[in-house]
Amino acid sequence: MLSLLADVNPYIPAPSWLNSGDTGWQLTAATFVGLQSIPGLAILYAGLVKKKWALNSAVMCFYAFSIVLICWVLWGYNMGFGSPATLGPGILSMIVGIPGPAIGAASELGQANIPLAGSGFPPLRFSGSAMIYFQFVFAAITPILIAGAVLGRMNFKAWMLFVPLWSSLVYTVGAFMLWGGGWLSSLGAVDYSGGYVIHLAAGVSGFVAAAMVGPRLLQDRTSFDPNNLIVALAGAGLLWLGWNGFNGGDPYFANADAAAAVLNTNIATAVALLVWLILDMFALGHPSAVSMINGMIVGLVAITPAAGYVDGYGAIATGGVAALVVWFTLNKVGKLGILKRVDDTFSVLHTHGVAGLMGGLCVGLFANPNMLIYLSGDKKVPAVSVQGLFYGNPKQLWIQFLAALVIIAWNVVATAIVLKIVSFIFPLRASESDIEGGDLAIHGVDPVPAYPAPAAPA
Repeated sequence: MLSLLADVNPYIPAPSWLNSGDTGWQLTAATFVGLQSIPGLAILYAGLVKKKWALNSAVMCFYAFSIVLICWVLWGYNMGFGSPATLGPGILSMIVGIPGPAIGAASELGQANIPLAGSGFPPLRFSGSAMIYFQFVFAAITPILIAGAVLGRMNFKAWMLFVPLWSSLVYTVGAFMLWGGGWLSSLGAVDYSGGYVIHLAAGVSGFVAAAMVGPRLLQDRTSFDPNNLIVALAGAGLLWLGWNGFNGGDPYFANADAAAAVLNTNIATAVALLVWLILDMFALGHPSAVSMINGMIVGLVAITPAAGYVDGYGAIATGGVAALVVWFTLNKVGKLGILKRVDDTFSVLHTHGVAGLMGGLCVGLFANPNMLIYLSGDKKVPAVSVQGLFYGNPKQLWIQFLAALVIIAWNVVATAIVLKIVSFIFPLRASESDIEGGDLAIHGVDPVPAYPAPAAPA
């Protein structure tokens, strides 16, 4: 039958608007980002936690990735990137999109679109399904980052309810306001690939969750040595290289800016890792492998909102500034007051929240208006050309600061409300016996070594 069809029509042409290079890169970039979550963060967490929590931490990641996908295609995507919901006058009509399914032949096979298209942004050259999946992997990684703040004590049933609620009600609002043509984007705020929408949101929400769930057992908080650093470094490596898709896919074209964003991502990450490593050597007297991973993550997060807006010099400055600031907040400010009392397992507030904030502010400082330019005929498109303080536009720094305040306030309040709702149904905190037993108590698996020790000689 197939051979008969081939004789009649040897190929099925793509629509004239579809570009195979853009489509191929968008799907590849999305897959890179997906690999950051599973297995990247799953094995990073599993390697960094105490042995009794290795399986639970990985299962939390796989569950979140799965449930967010279902929520995303049924209602979440259109809440973040669809038509605005009219919640009231003024900015209330620019907060979130109308929920509804994003699947079906018309949505999946038709030409992808974004709200910026109305302001002269060139038409995208790939299908809606590519856009839906690309944005899903961003939505999925955000609650997985939040998990890093509550590992070692959150009730798994509460996690199962928290993730779809948070993804649907909290994440989509930030995505729409900055990426979907909403209020913050109308003010001129920009977030190239999620420094605010993903990392600042996850850092703040993770801190709120850690405070409301409560701390780990005292013995776990004082002694939480990684069970397998080589596995953790493998996960960290997947994060680093997976980030090429995180930032490289966000021009929505396989163009020069995508390449520049990938290069800038790696430059900033290398600088931040090295700065962090050197600071540790002065403070501790030796290089720390676990802490070095923190430096790497800070560089990746900080360059995320800036990757395609800054040049290579801006990437160096962003990585260096973020590493210095976050190292100080983590090691000095984090030892003070409420920050010390809240048990944020992997310091998500600092490595993602503060790092994302610093990256967003660095856009206001270092954005080079010649980096991201699309042509409409022979004219530049001003809607996507960003100019920072050092290029003569101090206003951009203020706008970035304002957008950060809005994202912080929204995530503090909304996350607290979502957790409170969850607490009426399931306890947020696992039982003391589950916290004591870890994987064995929660999943029925004894945390034994992967390979049994050789038998003793007779």
